[in-house]
Amino acid sequence: MFVLELTYTAPVERVDALLDAHVAWLDAQYAAGVFLASGRKNPRDGGVILAAGVDRAEIEKIAAADPFSVEGVCGYRITEFYATKTVDEISAYRDQLPA
Repeated sequence: MFVLELTYTAPVERVDALLDAHVAWLDAQYAAGVFLASGRKNPRDGGVILAAGVDRAEIEKIAAADPFSVEGVCGYRITEFYATKTVDEISAYRDQLPA
């Protein structure tokens, strides 16, 4: 599983100008079954996405395709972790620790 942390690198007005394209990109990743949750950080200096079901190379490719990335208004920090404990609603995404 991955935590994608977005940090804005441009004024929020430039971010807002790309928001519709970013939301369409998010919707496509939800439809593909990759994104589990997303939202703005508070204070509003970026966002967070929870993703699963793909490997690191694929998640990096997905992040690079975000209109926010393409237009250079945010940077990504991608953290991979083993979700060994979850609520029942996302139990299908539970991981086993590697041997």
